[in-house]
Amino acid sequence: MFILLPPSEGKADAPRRGAAVDLAKLSVPELAEARRAVMDDLVKLAADPPAAIAVLGLGAGQTAEVERNARLETAPAQAAGKVYTGVLYDALDLAGLDAKARARAGRELLIFSGLWGVVGLKDRIPPYRCSIGVNLAGVGTLAAHWKRALKGPLDALVGDALVLDLRSSAYAGMWAPRNAVGIRVLHGGKVVSHFNKATKGRIVRALLTSGARPRTAGKLTETLRGFGYRVEEPRSGQVDIHVEQL
Repeated sequence: MFILLPPSEGKADAPRRGAAVDLAKLSVPELAEARRAVMDDLVKLAADPPAAIAVLGLGAGQTAEVERNARLETAPAQAAGKVYTGVLYDALDLAGLDAKARARAGRELLIFSGLWGVVGLKDRIPPYRCSIGVNLAGVGTLAAHWKRALKGPLDALVGDALVLDLRSSAYAGMWAPRNAVGIRVLHGGKVVSHFNKATKGRIVRALLTSGARPRTAGKLTETLRGFGYRVEEPRSGQVDIHVEQL
């Protein structure tokens, strides 16, 4: 089983010291050239902060995000599991997992990124700002860039294993697994963004700590019901979870 996660918009600050990112040591090393192309574009763009703010869709007060991109090649890197923050990652609480669950997370969780394509939790990366909707001068639209680069390597890595796809729609377009099921969290029949993310983080944590390894959408539904969720039968590659309280 593999679990696909979106990145967080917010990133933890880089540590004060440490080695910079080594593209050859990141998961799915076949992506090194594609990653280098995006990183080079971002570093060049950061030399012109007003242009970078416009291209990255930032506000005038977010120059610190551009400065992060300027330091991509030299900033101390740390594990991706520490870099990504936000509601989903807070609920997942990777730091609070026991050793067995952390080891499983390292094998099964894949985080999608506008800069790196995809990374594992242990991959050492610097903080950055680059969403999948960005269009860069060299590589062009990142969605198209990564759709071309990811298909072969990820098809080979994941094969026909069950994939729990928790990415947002923009990141889901980067690669389509063969055997995927998504989750939609509903409250009163509607998706509430903050609670949707928190519930998904708690679901991932429960899967990791329980040892459950469902191999079909039906078995995943049974597992989620075992966690206490009210879950509809899967349809069209999606499972609806109804949560009564915010």
